[in-house]
Amino acid sequence: MATANIKVTFQAELEKVWEVVTDLTNYQWRSDLAKIEVSEDGKLFIEYTKDGFATTFTITAFEPGKRYEFDMENQNMKGHWTGLFNVTPDGTEIDFTEDVTAKKALMKPFVGAYLKKQQKQYVEDLKGFLE
Repeated sequence: MATANIKVTFQAELEKVWEVVTDLTNYQWRSDLAKIEVSEDGKLFIEYTKDGFATTFTITAFEPGKRYEFDMENQNMKGHWTGLFNVTPDGTEIDFTEDVTAKKALMKPFVGAYLKKQQKQYVEDLKGFLE
């Protein structure tokens, strides 16, 4: 299993950061995504990368302004993501942690570096959208 964590503070109100991160219909700010499909009950969604690769997410915790969690799975990995949101004197801190297990032995050595790269891109995209 590989674990990656990223903490960043944005000069933005908590409500705005929460709204952007959890809004599954407004994903155009994400440079890595082509589309998101959401189930009727809103508890499951599928993200498609620009090259068509699909990952399924099942929301496991949704505490507005505090905590957002989901299980995730695709053909290469399976794992869990936790997002914590906190107000600080400087704005809103996000604290995102991913725990992922590679499904293929060949991929295990690269999972940690891949997760960190994905987190960095997500934060850069989010920062660009919030500013």
